[in-house]
Amino acid sequence: MTIDEMKQIKKEKGFSYAQIAERSGVPLGTVQKIFGGSTESPRYTTLQALEKFFLSESEAEIIQNLVCEGLPYQAFSEKKQGEYTIEDYYALPDDQRVELIDGVIYDMSSPTFVHQDILSEIFKQLILFITSKKGNCKPLMSALDVRVDCTDRTMVQPDIMIICEKNKDKIRRWGIMGAPDFVLEVLSPSTRKKDMTIKLGKYSESDVREYWILDPDKRKLVVYDLEHEEIPVVYDLRGKAPVNIFNGELEIDLDAINELIQDYPEDGRD
Repeated sequence: MTIDEMKQIKKEKGFSYAQIAERSGVPLGTVQKIFGGSTESPRYTTLQALEKFFLSESEAEIIQNLVCEGLPYQAFSEKKQGEYTIEDYYALPDDQRVELIDGVIYDMSSPTFVHQDILSEIFKQLILFITSKKGNCKPLMSALDVRVDCTDRTMVQPDIMIICEKNKDKIRRWGIMGAPDFVLEVLSPSTRKKDMTIKLGKYSESDVREYWILDPDKRKLVVYDLEHEEIPVVYDLRGKAPVNIFNGELEIDLDAINELIQDYPEDGRD
């Protein structure tokens, strides 16, 4: 569907910019620029979201469930959220990055530069430590599929995970079958609720030994020692934080992470 066709439907149905933004998940400012003509070549993912909104009035009701600030993605099928399986997960287009948790499909937006910069720094520190100790653990970065609870209703993609020797039988050609020893998630606006609540519960139930949640906006790190059922420890991004699965021998340099959090320009996105 072209932008001109969308404009015609907008005119016929009397949709406002706010209605389009709310139902499609596309930011209001982006909608105004596209339909006002100042953005001539929107991103493909933006066009996809808008096209789904304009397909028909009946499908527009489904589109109201599209991802927006972490709400679940509603696929076009007879199934409802909570009924999806691994088969549905693999049936989605390759360019549609999602996670499946207890039968619910969650859309995953593209990561920001700061998000990826933080992951690279932490991954580097993990690699250097494990290599220097000739360790038998393997750090891995997203996007890698993990059937964390070994059911056909859950498939996640942790930002960073660690698989140690005793769990290497979980490694498959396609990803990981079972719980990693260590998981780290870097929060973003679209994943905050999911990472802090839903995935925390899932990782805890699935015998992940340690779970880190890093919040760049608040410059905080929350560490859950799930193996020993300790209360979470909250760190400011200063000093160092020990990795419990290595008995504190590895301490992640939080100052180095804090220096990476900058407010980069937003222009040029569309």
